Amino acid sequence: MPLLGRQPEPLRGARMSAACLRASASERGRPPRCCREVVAPAGSAEVPRSPGRALRASASERGRPPHCCREVVAPVGSVEVPRSPGRALRASASERGIALIAALWLTILLTVIASGFAFSMRSEALAARNALSVAQVRALADGAVERTAFELQRPRNLPDVWVADGQPRTWKEGETTITVAAVDESAKIDINAATEPLLRGLFVNVGGVDPATASALVDALLDWKDADDLRRPNGAEDAEYRAAGRKYRPANAPFETTGELQRILGMTPAIFARIGDAITVYSRQGGINPLTASRNVLLALPNATPEAVDAYLQQRADALAAKLKPPPFAAAQGFMTQALPVWRIRAEAVLPDGVTFVRDAVLRPSGDPRRPLIALLWQEGAVVPSAAPLAAAANPATANANGTDR
Repeated sequence: MPLLGRQPEPLRGARMSAACLRASASERGRPPRCCREVVAPAGSAEVPRSPGRALRASASERGRPPHCCREVVAPVGSVEVPRSPGRALRASASERGIALIAALWLTILLTVIASGFAFSMRSEALAARNALSVAQVRALADGAVERTAFELQRPRNLPDVWVADGQPRTWKEGETTITVAAVDESAKIDINAATEPLLRGLFVNVGGVDPATASALVDALLDWKDADDLRRPNGAEDAEYRAAGRKYRPANAPFETTGELQRILGMTPAIFARIGDAITVYSRQGGINPLTASRNVLLALPNATPEAVDAYLQQRADALAAKLKPPPFAAAQGFMTQALPVWRIRAEAVLPDGVTFVRDAVLRPSGDPRRPLIALLWQEGAVVPSAAPLAAAANPATANANGTDR
């Protein structure tokens, strides 16, 4: 049976700890009461301590703090002393601030990820839509080239037959606007078959060089395509190309493309840019067809003057507008050839949103029903601002063309 007046161990321990806390709070800076020196009142008699008890206390408590200053460990099941309310509030506010900062950073990170994903999806959608539009106009432009080739092969005695005269023709396929222009390839100067006077006139009157430079270019051109290694008076063979530091030699074979002309010794980008629209490698004719030739080609004729060429172009345009056959050009005597069934066709397809594709092709009939056409050139052309420059690109009768088959 527990003795009366004795408190249970957990409650007594809690009260002792509270007493120590109150003592330390009220007597801060002073030693505990149990450690203070007790001064007996005046006139009181000192009660002697038992020697054995003193020895036991000193032996058992040597090096230990007084009872009131010892840390009291509450037994299992004891009541925990509550923390100070102010300290708990400060800890809670600090934890809430850290959580708020972490939430803000997480929100920013998720926003950046979502924005990047949205931008990527938008870019992919635009790319897919553009690819689909380009595929659509490419197919329509290719179909327009094939239709033009078909129309050019129809019998001449049929009404509304198409002629390779360089005039543009436009129609609609759904919402797509298609414009085509065709001209026979004999309207250009074939650099593999043209005579020396015609080539010299091309370099002087169109290329803008002096006669001496023109003679050197003509000789270099002929040395490039002839089969021997004999150098012409102003030409260039292997030794001259090595001396000029070129890493290539003359082909000693006909030109395969007009762009190959840029490799001959003495040719500059400026000269080639001026003559590029007037030359070809597909007609295989020594002369030209003046009925469809461009202004630059007509100026290359040795006996042609700018005034005579401009007057003839006006007469030819009037005849075409009246659906009549153009008159002959007097300065072309001796350099004239008939139209050939080798056509340079340029087709442009434009969608309402502005997506445009241009197909440049050079075709000739094969005579084989299983393969009616042979494509000598099939490439993507340069986009031109309107239908009028498109016609000029196919046959620059009144303006210089920008595209070549290089």
